[in-house]
Formats: sequence, C-alpha cells, structure tokens
Amino acid sequence: MEPSEVYFTDLHTTPSLNLLKKLERLVKAAGFEKIDFSRKMTAIKIHFGEPGNLAYLRPNFAARVAAMIKDKGGKPYLTDCNTLYFGERANAPDHLEAAYTNGYNPLSAGCHVIIGDGVKGTDFREIPVNLEYTRSAMIGTAIADADIIISMNHFKGHEQTGFGGALKNLGMGCASVGGKLFLHSGNPPVIYKKNCTGCNICVINCAHDAVHLGEDRKANIDTEKCTGCGQCVAVCQYDAARVQWSNEGDTLSKKIAEYSLAVVKDKPALHINFIMDVSPDCDCWGHNDLPLVADIGIAASTDPVALDKACADMVVDAPAAWHLRGEARDNDLRGSDKFRMAHGNTDWNTALIHGEKINLGSLSYKLIKI
Repeated sequence: MEPSEVYFTDLHTTPSLNLLKKLERLVKAAGFEKIDFSRKMTAIKIHFGEPGNLAYLRPNFAARVAAMIKDKGGKPYLTDCNTLYFGERANAPDHLEAAYTNGYNPLSAGCHVIIGDGVKGTDFREIPVNLEYTRSAMIGTAIADADIIISMNHFKGHEQTGFGGALKNLGMGCASVGGKLFLHSGNPPVIYKKNCTGCNICVINCAHDAVHLGEDRKANIDTEKCTGCGQCVAVCQYDAARVQWSNEGDTLSKKIAEYSLAVVKDKPALHINFIMDVSPDCDCWGHNDLPLVADIGIAASTDPVALDKACADMVVDAPAAWHLRGEARDNDLRGSDKFRMAHGNTDWNTALIHGEKINLGSLSYKLIKI
C-alpha cells in the first residue's frame, strides 16, 4: 500500500498570508479541489466546545471552510451530536446555546448550525458495517444524510483514548446518544431508582419493550430484552437512567475506528487537524489545562488514520511544555509520548492500528509541507 499523503502548514504568518489564507491553501492542496460540492449537503463536523473550555477551535476557521464550500456550489452546515453525559450539550436546545456562546452561529460561521442527532439524541440512521465490534453504527441523521463529510478536529489529549483527533471527532462525535452508549459500554443502562419519578417516558420510548414500571412505580430494565440503544438515557429528564461506564480503553478505541468508517462510508471526505492548544483532556470538559506542547500547525488529509498518526508523531517529536518536565529541566522530552505521560493507562496506537485493519486508512504516510 502506498503511503497516504498528509499535508502540513506551520503557524508562521506574514502580512500577506494570515492563518485563514494558509488554511485555505492547505485544504486545497489536500484534496478539496477534487471534491464535487455542487448542490451537495456538506456536513462540517466540529466540536463546539463545552462552555468554560477555551481550547476549542476558533469559529473563524470553520467560517473560512464554509465559504470555500459555498464558492464550489455546496450547502455546508456545522454539526455535532449530543453528549451522553449530562452537561451543557446533552440536548439540542442546550447544545445550540453552547455553540452560540462559543461563537458558532449562522452569522459568524456563514452557514447553519444543526445538531446531528436531534432534540434528545435519538434521531439517527443505522449504517451497516459488519465489523468486529459493530454490526451497524448509530450515526446522527444530519451527518448520515450528508453527501460529503469535512471534519475539523482540535488535536489534543484525551483521558480514555490517549488523544482526540480525526477518528475521535468522527467516531464518537458523530454517534447518536445510543451510539455513544454502545461505544462507551458493553453493558445495558441501569436505573438509579432514587432519581426515578415513574414518569413512564423511558417505557414509552423503549422500542424493545425492555423497560417497565415496577410495583414501586420505579423503572426496571429487562437485560434480556435490552439492546443498549440508549433511548432511555437520552429521554430521561431526571438522570435516573444511567450508563454503566466501561474502562476498557482498547475496546473503546477500536469501536471508535469502526464508527469512523461508518461515517465516511461511500462518501467523499476531507479531514483537518489543528495541532494547537494541545490540552491534556477532551474539549467536553468545562475547563482546559495548560497545553502539553507549544502550538505546532495545521494538517489535512483524505486519510484520517494517516492524519492522526502524523499529528501524534509531531507531538511526540516536539519539546514538552514546561509543566511536563518535572525535575528534568535539562531534558525537553523530545521523542517522549506526551499523551502517555498525561494519561498513563491509554494507548493511542490502538485506534490507528484497528483503523488500518478495517481499511479506514493507512499508518504509513508522506508528510508534505505547504
């Protein structure tokens, strides 16, 4: 297999070449010009950032990409799916408010903002892939219905997968609430009875007749019937239906790779990683810590596996930020795995190796500097 091409630009600018112009030049070189956008629904998959976290991507970058798509006759929209946890992005009204708070709105972005899996996270399409862990992936409808996928990814650390890049933004970020439940857990949800009010909403919304109210007017889940779709978690307004979280990081990473394949299956796609503000943890947190390394640049490719591998290699090769050096002031930790240093029980290679195995992309890449 030939190495995949990954295009890269650093963050140095001149009066005649600012970062937005460099981004445009990079994206065009990476394959944008080869995509037929005419009248095509184009999902720009991006993480809007949990309010309070300031490491998320600036809306200006998304606005430039949206303008490029419009110039090609496409119909772009920014999108992300609701979260599984109860935060400020767990349903569409709150999610949109969070996006607007962080500067993502139709005026600033030049295109509409659409929550991918609907009001409560229950709007999805099943995309068959028949892989090791995933028979069919539950992908947010607004993403599954898109003709073209453009992922814009803040490359940073992640407490469960080592880092979050293109695969994490695609595989986890495009999953409906039920899809996220499948990714995070191999177990059915549980009912926290102290919170259950007996409102019956989970019973009504269970498509598999697995939830019923007991004599105590509290919900019960029949684990023999439960498929783990997550509908009860999504519709419960009292935090009574809950996820049984799994700490099996390798399995999670492999599932994310399989869901990523489902998102881009049979569609033109282009992926852009921003290696800046490389915070230790996910943008889902309402805070961001000091970065692991100094800002490096922006990379793009049609191959999300090669792209993530190239970006991870650049972070490994970069000097560590001062707060990671500890007592080793005479060692800048070039060549050290900064993600493993931040989260010692993770292995970011797992998702990439599995991604190559399922033909999502290649671990071999050629870095082309623009």
